[in-house]
Parts: sequence; structure tokens; C-alpha cells
Amino acid sequence: MSRGYTMEKDDYLKRLRRIEGQVRGIQRMIDEDTYCIDVLTQLSAVTKALQSVGIGLLEEHVNHCVLHAAQQGDEDAARAKVAEATKAIERLVRS
Repeated sequence: MSRGYTMEKDDYLKRLRRIEGQVRGIQRMIDEDTYCIDVLTQLSAVTKALQSVGIGLLEEHVNHCVLHAAQQGDEDAARAKVAEATKAIERLVRS
């Protein structure tokens, strides 16, 4: 079974590699004793970028996995997928 994000996989990987580079940049900033506020600004940018990826994956999950379960007519499976999405939303909101 394919995942909901399969069609966008390359885009997600590209974005995550960019985020990985940003994190390495933050490590360099710390190593070079960069001003605290500048480091915090970069941390905020990375956090927002990760949240964006998370929201995209969540949207793909709802549009693919949850919708597919609902279309199959299996109410229990559909409810389980909705519960998974709800828990994922809770985790994203808390992060």
C-alpha cells in the first residue's frame, strides 16, 4: 500500500535536507559563539519549517489514508484513521 505522501516524497525529502542544512548551520553558530538572539531566530525558522512538513504530511494522511478508509465503508477503520490524525494534530500543536 502506498502512503499518502508518496506523490510528494521527493519534495518532502528536499525540504528535510534543507532543514538538515539549517540545523548544521545552527550548530556552526553555536560553535562560533554567535549572538543568542541570532541563534534563536534560526531555531525558530527550523521549527516553522518542520511544522510545515508535519502539516503537509497530516494533510496527505487525511486526504489519502482517512479518505480511503472511509470510502471502503469500514466505519471502524475510518474511525481509527481519524483518531490517528487527531493524535497527530495534538502532537503538532504541542510542539
